[in-house]
Amino acid sequence: MTRRLTRAQDGRPAAPIRIVHLGLGNFFRAHEAMYTERASDADAWGIAAFTGRSTAMAEAMTAQDGLYELIVQNPEGNEYEVISSISATHSGSDVATFVGYLADPAVVIVSSTITEAGYLPGAEGGIDLTNAAVQADIAALKGGEATAVTTAPGKFVAGLLARRAADAGSITFLPCDNVPDNGHMVAGVLTSLAEAVDPTLVDWMSANVGFATTMVDRITPSISEEARAALAADQGIDDPAAVATEPFTEWVIAGEFAGGRPAWESAGAAFVDDITPHELRKLWLLNGSHSLMAYAATVVGHATVYEAISDPVVAGWVNEWWDVAARHLPLPAEEVDAYRAALLERFGNPRMKDQLSRIAADGSVKIPIRIVPALNADRAAGRQPIGAERAVAAWVLHTRGLGAPINDAKADIVTEIGAGTLAESVAKAADYLGIADEAARASILALATDLAAAAA
Repeated sequence: MTRRLTRAQDGRPAAPIRIVHLGLGNFFRAHEAMYTERASDADAWGIAAFTGRSTAMAEAMTAQDGLYELIVQNPEGNEYEVISSISATHSGSDVATFVGYLADPAVVIVSSTITEAGYLPGAEGGIDLTNAAVQADIAALKGGEATAVTTAPGKFVAGLLARRAADAGSITFLPCDNVPDNGHMVAGVLTSLAEAVDPTLVDWMSANVGFATTMVDRITPSISEEARAALAADQGIDDPAAVATEPFTEWVIAGEFAGGRPAWESAGAAFVDDITPHELRKLWLLNGSHSLMAYAATVVGHATVYEAISDPVVAGWVNEWWDVAARHLPLPAEEVDAYRAALLERFGNPRMKDQLSRIAADGSVKIPIRIVPALNADRAAGRQPIGAERAVAAWVLHTRGLGAPINDAKADIVTEIGAGTLAESVAKAADYLGIADEAARASILALATDLAAAAA
């Protein structure tokens, strides 16, 4: 016999809502929601969470009062914890409710996990004003139809307009996606959108809206059927919202919270003045190697991170990339070496079923920030960054239909890069990524040719 989770049965009252989160995905539930659950003042900080495109998770969690089971998959066995920090769940299409929360003075933090592409950044640091959905949101907001917006930035600005009208006080944005200096990025996106909608909102934002920057780290794949079966067998729980994750977790935050925040440091979060070294360490070593494996390892027939890192050839590619990245990280060598060793242990956890096809999504946004900076820096220093160039070569093959299937917010750009001969694809990819060095381009073509020949 199994049972479903409910607050009445589990004796867990919902905390008052003071945080609104956009992106009710696995990572958020394994990370920020867990830290909030474990904070020493958790009973004062409830979260209202909104889905992205799908409504299924909001419906499943509403049926069990926001409760769900967190499964930590240690190599030697699972640990289980019921998370109760999410006090309400909603569909991402329910813009009226989202805007209503932001107009409430009790809500003082807006967090988000919507992937890099979800913020719709433009080339100059603001929002992409050429995007058709952004243009439609601007028209809706100018026309007083706030609930007609569809993009995440549009929802945020609609909420800020409502908050100003309600004189609801200060609020802080807390993006939790793998983007360098994500707080600054979101500030630029929202400020430029506000400027396009109502320039007077920009002045109000400068006095009332804060932007914190975060580095987040916890590998959280889609839950496997084995994990669901183990939850039912070990705990007697049938939970469609259960999330499975690895033992490791890290959260580093920089910035001020004018309206207050949970005591996340009591749950293990670190607050720092300079987040850049932590950010680059994770973005290049973890996320960069994930992208390398997502494109290169799928070409040679691997489906998961565990399978890929268990292949000595792929493990060698990962170490070659790490050698390049390590030369440009502003951290002591011993710290970088320790993190590399920890990553090999994490990737080698056989209980984790992290699908490379999931990681491969939105490479057009990820490769430029995860791989290209170290590649260009190494070439500028007169070196040959084979590990970085192989990652780009594998992404080029991905654009041409090899390996993981394409799932990219910029699918039109990706499709165009993949068209033509391999040499033409490499040239177009290098132009798009800002790789000007001719030796680097030649190396990428050679590596792509060799990898294509080894395709499973």
